[in-house]
Amino acid sequence: MIVATESRSAIVEAANCGEGEKPMYDGPIIDAHTHLWDLSLDKHPWLRPQDTTVQAVPGMDKLRHNFQEADYLNAAAGQNIVASVHIEALWDAGDPVGETEWLDTLDKSRGVAVRYTAAAPLGTPQAQEILERQAAHKRVVAIRDILSFYPGAPEKSFATSGDKALNPAWRRDLALLPRLGLTLELMMYHYQLDQVLDIARGVPDLRILVNHCASPIDRDEEGMRRWRESVQRLSREPNITIKVSNPWGYDPDPTYESVRAVVLHCIESFGPDRAIFGTDWPVARVKVELADIYDAYRRITADMTAAEQRALFHDNAKRAYRIEDHA
Repeated sequence: MIVATESRSAIVEAANCGEGEKPMYDGPIIDAHTHLWDLSLDKHPWLRPQDTTVQAVPGMDKLRHNFQEADYLNAAAGQNIVASVHIEALWDAGDPVGETEWLDTLDKSRGVAVRYTAAAPLGTPQAQEILERQAAHKRVVAIRDILSFYPGAPEKSFATSGDKALNPAWRRDLALLPRLGLTLELMMYHYQLDQVLDIARGVPDLRILVNHCASPIDRDEEGMRRWRESVQRLSREPNITIKVSNPWGYDPDPTYESVRAVVLHCIESFGPDRAIFGTDWPVARVKVELADIYDAYRRITADMTAAEQRALFHDNAKRAYRIEDHA
């Protein structure tokens, strides 16, 4: 029932071995991490062929296409996805509200992009005005910023420096988010762990969603040990939730077992009530298709209770993104 493409990945074929009798989750899904873009608008500089701003995403040619509602619905066929959340996609930094306004024009009747995590230039003189404008859109429930900086390796970095979260102006703007009813979403590496912990403790009424399994960027034994410790320390802060999105992304040679280890560590550290499943579509399709992602999630969680499965696939996202009746 969950075959959305004719060919199956090696990861999923390996997952099938010996697990066919386990009860797989077949309830409703909210995909908590997706992106859409229309290249004809020319609003995504990082997707221009000549742009090298974002070097940390491999296989860019697979992403330099339009990805809109119909494309997502096609990729999600057969998955019982009742709603999806749109995460800002590095729209032109000079007009972050433009992305929100564009999203508002899209058809919501089939549950695509019913809530948004928007962008805002935190730490700048324009931040408060833009945050207020974003919050005025009823579908905007969060703001995302990217702290992911790899010291000495710009090709692995999404941020241009490693000290953004230490900027007093940036921290000042964070305090506006709870007042506006907005959650903070973050991309981070373990190099930014202490900064994120300080944010969580310094603004305890701020809800924080850490994206992409807290980004296990270093795949050697020591690097994975540091990542596991980072996830465990994040989990001790009650206002942090982890988003299990694209666990394939940082693995140069992903296998079902390597993906399973990342997913389970996140769930075991945070518990099934503070972890949320998402795909990171279409960025994830550099390595894996959407159907394969949910196939793996279902198999990884097959031993969990029905309530735990539903929390991970649906209920936690519904609560975090304030989705009512998938509208």
